Amino acid sequence: MDLGKWMNSLLIDWGVEPKIANMFDETIIAVLMIFIAFGLDFIFQAIFVGSMRRYTKKKPHVWNTLLMKRKVVKNFIHLIAGILIYTMLPLAFVHGKKILDIAEKVCGIYIIVMILLTINGFLLMVLDIYQSKDSMKDKPIKGLMQVAQVIVFFIGGIVIIATLVGKSPAGLLTGLGASAAILMLVFKDTILGFVAGIQLSANNMLKIGDWIQLPSGAANGTVEDITINTVKVRNWDNTISTVPPVDLVNSPFQNWRGMEESGGRRVSKNIIIDLNTIKFCTADEVATYQKEMPLLAGFTPTEDSDAVNIQLYRYYVEAYLRSLPIVNQDCDLIISQLQATQFGVPIMVYFFSKNKAWHEYEIIQSDILGHLMAMVPKFGMKMYQYSE
Repeated sequence: MDLGKWMNSLLIDWGVEPKIANMFDETIIAVLMIFIAFGLDFIFQAIFVGSMRRYTKKKPHVWNTLLMKRKVVKNFIHLIAGILIYTMLPLAFVHGKKILDIAEKVCGIYIIVMILLTINGFLLMVLDIYQSKDSMKDKPIKGLMQVAQVIVFFIGGIVIIATLVGKSPAGLLTGLGASAAILMLVFKDTILGFVAGIQLSANNMLKIGDWIQLPSGAANGTVEDITINTVKVRNWDNTISTVPPVDLVNSPFQNWRGMEESGGRRVSKNIIIDLNTIKFCTADEVATYQKEMPLLAGFTPTEDSDAVNIQLYRYYVEAYLRSLPIVNQDCDLIISQLQATQFGVPIMVYFFSKNKAWHEYEIIQSDILGHLMAMVPKFGMKMYQYSE
């Protein structure tokens, strides 16, 4: 059916001059087709999208809720209406080949855009599903999805340009090969970020929720988001730092995940004893210490040597730490006397706290160290303290 001739005849029957009828017949059809396009789209949206919306409210599932949230169904219905109009265009524009060509390009671009939006909504839907799973929350899926989005929209852009200029997309891509250096320069950060993101994920170097610390001090906090170009870190002062993924691959950074996944958080402190207060202890003094401090009950001096108060103190510190349920007994627990310095004799206290939360950890180590410092005078010693 030739809609152009039909409209031309109709206009002439209405008393319009043939010359004017020839000028406006296809224009009128174009306007009518626009109204038809909007009408079909409205009807389809009301039927399909409206039905899906009512079904989602009645029986909300993950898949139908996300289909509506990401407008996958809505954009797909827009696409169907566009395809129907595209197939009707040759029937409307028979004589005006230029107008037909322009109309087909506009309609084709509309169809391509709707396809891109539908695919993009589907990708976002997949991302939402993965992020809703506990096992996938710490994976950098978002960065991979962003790469997929870039690829989809890049290909879509090429197809749109090819449609406008009337060339094959494959030929256009071949021509762009000569501009590869420029494209590499334009998308340098994206490409480097994508490669760095794959390295971070493949080597399990970084996950959302990790506590990381950069030597430069640019970031010290919890990873909140991982994208193609940035890793977002919420610092402990609640400021936000954005770090390029490539920087984390090319330079060292500290990830505290190992500590959080281990049996405890390390405490390593030194208690410095005044060298002038270290002395031998008689057997009666040792007996007195053991009577006053039951933790020393198992102490026996080294064979053929007298007990020294700093030796008793080291034994007490270890016995005290092994008596505390908050200290992880399965991890290293070392009490070591280090090389004496001009400031005194350091006693290294090394153990692991079962509680790894920052606030509780600081309280635990402070309480333990406070007790150990308060016990130093009990053994007839003093801690070193500089005074002029």
